[in-house]
Amino acid sequence: MTSLATLPGFLIYFIVGIALLSGAMAVYLRVTPHAELALIRAGNEGAAIGFAGAMIGFALPIASAFAHSVNILDAAVWAVVALVVQTLAFFVAARLLGSGWRESMEKGGRAGSVLKAAVAIAVGMLNAACLST
Repeated sequence: MTSLATLPGFLIYFIVGIALLSGAMAVYLRVTPHAELALIRAGNEGAAIGFAGAMIGFALPIASAFAHSVNILDAAVWAVVALVVQTLAFFVAARLLGSGWRESMEKGGRAGSVLKAAVAIAVGMLNAACLST
């Protein structure tokens, strides 16, 4: 089967991609000032929205790095650059929301979380597009 000839390469890239996404999300969980996973487990929709947006925002440039890089090391380096940009986007969004966003989200507020998610996805899309130049 010639269609499965590239399966080993796919598996390597997929595993590295999952590792990069997991690492990015671990960094994100470290820099956010609240226990996002605990809030999600408790049913906090705002935390889930913000976390989902961050995950999509990180996945987009990782996928673009894989699609446009010459090898897996090059892709990983660009994925780390994307991680830095996405982390900065989080702090910008948090600054835009003001000092009460954290308490609001922890109480289940969704407005700030939707904005955080939108910023993460928008920056992720721009980040991904810039990786292809």
